[in-house]
Amino acid sequence: MTVTSATKVAIVTGASRGIGAAIAERLARDGFSVVINFAGDAASAEALVRRIEQAGGRAVTARADVADPAAVARLFEAAEAAFGGVDVVVVNAGIMTLAPIAESSDALFDRQVAINLRGAFNTLREAARRLRPGGRIVTLSSSVTTLLQPTYGVYAATKAAVEALTSVLTKEMRGRGITVNAVAPGPTATALFLDGKPAELVDRLAKAAPLERLGQPEDIAAAVSFLAGPDGAWINGQVVRANGGLA
Repeated sequence: MTVTSATKVAIVTGASRGIGAAIAERLARDGFSVVINFAGDAASAEALVRRIEQAGGRAVTARADVADPAAVARLFEAAEAAFGGVDVVVVNAGIMTLAPIAESSDALFDRQVAINLRGAFNTLREAARRLRPGGRIVTLSSSVTTLLQPTYGVYAATKAAVEALTSVLTKEMRGRGITVNAVAPGPTATALFLDGKPAELVDRLAKAAPLERLGQPEDIAAAVSFLAGPDGAWINGQVVRANGGLA
């Protein structure tokens, strides 16, 4: 164990399930005390806390809609109250709704921008204000920012904006020893990715990468763990495309 829960604290947004839950569990195994943010699925978030505690880690839940800046501020306040400060922030919360641009409704656009982009901005702004010196910020982008397939227009636009925010914030953290990086998963076996896709399409996407499989949430968590841990200290301002070589 390279860090101790007494001194290192991580917030993971959107952590009740999927990639976020895998990241929270991995950081807890790495020794971080973890704040598990969720917006609506309290049961899954509490179950994750129990799994972490049964494995010897420390975790608490914190409800917050990342699209609400006041709620994000309260999320950080809850982390500080529970554990004394914040060292790592993983900006993971996001949604994906697909449609051709010509068929994308205002509601589809507004909801994805609210959570994926405004939510990331709200979280990054609070992290920039509150993170302790030497901390780490990891955003979650997506490999769709380079693949740019049909129907992914709005989602890809929000994730490209997250990469831009990540790059700018890297430079703004100068002098504080804080690294800022993005992880961009490819197709990953989560409900967010699998829901609504026929088996033939899932199989085709799984074989698209040279490694010929879907990513697993634990694969993405491992990349975040590296960036958040001591071995990632010299990696800064980068987008790690955790996609099996897809793009």
